[in-house]
Amino acid sequence: MQLSAFEIFWIVLILAALLPVVRQRQVNKARVRLIRKIERKQGSRLITLIHRQELISLFGIPLTRFINVEDSEQILRAIRLTPPNLPIDLVVHTPGGLVLASEQIARALLKHPAKVTVMVPHYAMSGGTMIALSADEIMMDENAVLGPVDPQLGQMPAASIVETVRLKGKERVSDRTLIMADISSKALRQVEDFVYYLLAGKMEAPTAREVAYTLASGQWTHDFPITAEKLQALGLPVTTGLSRDVYRLMEMYPQPGQRRPSVQFIPVPYEEVEEEERRRR
Repeated sequence: MQLSAFEIFWIVLILAALLPVVRQRQVNKARVRLIRKIERKQGSRLITLIHRQELISLFGIPLTRFINVEDSEQILRAIRLTPPNLPIDLVVHTPGGLVLASEQIARALLKHPAKVTVMVPHYAMSGGTMIALSADEIMMDENAVLGPVDPQLGQMPAASIVETVRLKGKERVSDRTLIMADISSKALRQVEDFVYYLLAGKMEAPTAREVAYTLASGQWTHDFPITAEKLQALGLPVTTGLSRDVYRLMEMYPQPGQRRPSVQFIPVPYEEVEEEERRRR
């Protein structure tokens, strides 16, 4: 039986629609296998909080993801399913997100009786940093960064709103700006107090208060990269060095494909290639 061009067209269209679904299922299975491998090796529960830019359905519209309430619900559920004596490893890769969701995750991790380790292969900014501060240990790639946790009101830093009112004087700004400054002052105080709460059990109280102020006061821009060296100088429990399995896991959360890649290289460790070539000789 011969198929018409119209029927062939619809078969190709259906296959094109199903292929991404099949591939995604294969990737999900590979992720689960690798997560189980890491868990067995570490003797812990591994949770991932990885936000990549994604494409919506078949339309190719970029969608940037952030920490939201759904993330906090899922992570809190994972923590509840973890025995009190089982350590938790959390891989974090995020630009930040809702303060409410970030605080819920951080508070739940802080209360977990066994050791909690947050792993940062590339960056964990804003709310991601807040989550990292709840851990007993922060493991980072030597080039990875965290960020300040100063609150933002829309697109404006809360600290800058307060500073603007201070410089101009209350009599020279609008009622709306005064209201925003009042909200900003409260937000700054609340975030600083919460960061202090996270750090109080890890260092002396005066040091914890100083670090909380440094991270939450807005003395840096919100996207300022805080390196492992700076974090260690602040007295935070930061170590560098991640297993290759963590990097392999990150590769299973790819960015959406582009027509022309902006970065290209041969994706193998060269020491392994050189060793293989020596064996062949």
